Amino acid sequence: MPKKYRSLKEFYPFYLTEHQNPISRNLHFIGTFLLFPCLFYALFSKTWWILALIPPIGYGFAWVGHAFFEKNKPATFQYPVYSLASDFIMFWDILNGRIGKKMEEAKHNIN
Repeated sequence: MPKKYRSLKEFYPFYLTEHQNPISRNLHFIGTFLLFPCLFYALFSKTWWILALIPPIGYGFAWVGHAFFEKNKPATFQYPVYSLASDFIMFWDILNGRIGKKMEEAKHNIN
């Protein structure tokens, strides 16, 4: 029976273990990064239909990573809120160069 996560702090190490492949993590990073220009463009130009591109862009890159590189099912389906929050945390950890340390910590916390 799969573990039930009750907090983001408890979930994030699991999330990281589901993203072991660096190509998959990079695809997640690209998808998350591209959300920001879409959001800013929509807000500043008042071109609201651009906001509809955010989910396919963000999830599209991530799901390609899961399907072709991780070969696992995205955590989004079981934990949508924790998964979305974890994607932004992982984005920040990659951006700050802490992802290697966080991945190691996650491996030890999960096992």
